[in-house]
Amino acid sequence: MMMKKLSLKTGAVLGISLLFASHTVFASPTLQEGSHGHDVLLLQKKLQAVGYEISSVDGVYGAETERAVAEFQRDNKIRITGIVNNATWRALQKAKKVKWGSDVPKPITKKNDVALKSKGALAPNNTPILARNKVGALLQTARSYIGVPYQFGGTTPKAFDCSGYLQYVFAKNGINIPRTADEQYKLGLRTKTSKQLVPGDLVFFTTYEAGASHCGIYLGEDKFIHASSSKGVRIDTLKDDYWAPRYLGGKHIVK
Repeated sequence: MMMKKLSLKTGAVLGISLLFASHTVFASPTLQEGSHGHDVLLLQKKLQAVGYEISSVDGVYGAETERAVAEFQRDNKIRITGIVNNATWRALQKAKKVKWGSDVPKPITKKNDVALKSKGALAPNNTPILARNKVGALLQTARSYIGVPYQFGGTTPKAFDCSGYLQYVFAKNGINIPRTADEQYKLGLRTKTSKQLVPGDLVFFTTYEAGASHCGIYLGEDKFIHASSSKGVRIDTLKDDYWAPRYLGGKHIVK
């Protein structure tokens, strides 16, 4: 008796499942924003397993999944498209869990770390809030947390998300800023180009949703420090293939 032929959908699911279960490379479906189904669910689970932040493992290839794929491609020197092709599948097959702060020693944190609460009113919007003579201390504080892992909603040195990291660093230096990236984007004065930024200013990006959805602190020479979803607190460059096209703008907060 002849076996029934596998449907295209079943074949694709079987192929991608075998891809993750063995060392054999199978042809696998191309996935991109708008794709959905079991293949996308497997992709999301694999990205999570190797350390990339995805809050909704739902089988829907949305902006958050595209961002995680693009970060994975960047970290594995694959052409950054946000689209999963065979090269990306092969790299995912070999990928291992990301070690937080693999490029720097992981800082020692206390077991009783709690969110740091600033006293006083929030810093005003649309005006510089950071004294120039305080910039060095703030950047030293920011650098002291390099290697701390990323966690969505994280606000302590156990784990930060991008805006939680900024809020904590500024609070350690006596400045109370809002909790979310879109609210932090209201701080300071808008700059037309990155050349107008000075160390201590803020930089913002559009990643998983429209508007300011990611943020960092400018260090100078096109470098910024931030809590990245792939490798935690780290230093990157505005010219990076991933960050450059997602750069929303800088806010001048140094007075």
